[in-house]
Amino acid sequence: MITINSTLKPFTTTAFQNGQFISISERDILGRWAIFFFYPADFTFVCPTELGDLADHYAELQARGVEVYSVSTDTHFTHKAWHESSATIGKIQYPMIGDPSGTITRQFGVMREDQGLADRATFIIDPDGVVQAMEITAEGIGRNAEELVRKIKAAQYVRNNPGEVCPAKWQEGEQTLAPSFDLVGKI
Repeated sequence: MITINSTLKPFTTTAFQNGQFISISERDILGRWAIFFFYPADFTFVCPTELGDLADHYAELQARGVEVYSVSTDTHFTHKAWHESSATIGKIQYPMIGDPSGTITRQFGVMREDQGLADRATFIIDPDGVVQAMEITAEGIGRNAEELVRKIKAAQYVRNNPGEVCPAKWQEGEQTLAPSFDLVGKI
């Protein structure tokens, strides 16, 4: 199972992106920031709202050097059919990974074994393939892409500014903290 500070494990799979089936492996992830956005299933209810919200923020994430990978245990064929039949899903440009064997979903530790479905889970991976943030929510609780973008900005800031950390609700451009002995008990 993947946890904070653990490294992405090897995998190879097929995804649907921009009208094509593409092969993706962990080697394609390394060297840039990545978001793995697991969701239970295509043709459902909360999932398209989340994926559509993420699609609305995709250009901003791309500008920050971040690739998004949505992942479910559906096949890449099902992703294609959903993309072609739903206006919300039709606007997605990021890769939609098919994981019908559940290999990737299990590697991340978000497989509901009794259902063969992924949990609603998000992982932020740095360019070295190391998990910097993760979130898992209950079935009925949709995620917020704006907050995910904020977390990406914070993770990138911390990586680029060793010795500094981002406080609660930090927004890009705001003051950060430099943890030290003198700061203990002063916040």
